[in-house]
Amino acid sequence: MSAAASPRRIVLLRHAKADWPDVPDHERPLAERGRKEAPVAGRRLAELGIPFELTLCSSATRTRETWKLAAHELPHRPRTVYEERLYDATLGDLIALLNETPEDVDDVLLVGHNPAIHALADALAGESDGDARARMNRTGFPTAAIAVITFSGPWKTVEHGVGRLVDFWSPHD
Repeated sequence: MSAAASPRRIVLLRHAKADWPDVPDHERPLAERGRKEAPVAGRRLAELGIPFELTLCSSATRTRETWKLAAHELPHRPRTVYEERLYDATLGDLIALLNETPEDVDDVLLVGHNPAIHALADALAGESDGDARARMNRTGFPTAAIAVITFSGPWKTVEHGVGRLVDFWSPHD
């Protein structure tokens, strides 16, 4: 598909609820609640019907566990890249990663952390479905929440205000 043919989609998934054992932050596993939330988020991703071609997942334990549990709910598992740069990323880091997406990819799923995931959803959504923006503003970006942003054009043009927030979902809705 060409970049101009139809909108591309960036789907943001915040990792599910993590535990707080005495381990380095990068190694924190999912809590029991997170192990229940992740498959629910996966079912929501499946309901969206988006044929993800690429998943960019943070290398942190909690994001990898979230993705593993969520991916089992999808009809097909997209190519997954475990990306060190997603852990402790800034908004600028996330935009830079999206700018590197191959042009033959139309739909990307990014599995990461707050506050950067929320900042990215907010920054990219120049326009939004009023209800989706209201839900995101009301709840913040809780664990296992999902935002869907559409935009047109090449990946290297992803920047502030380029997209439209078309859906926001939280397992607590």
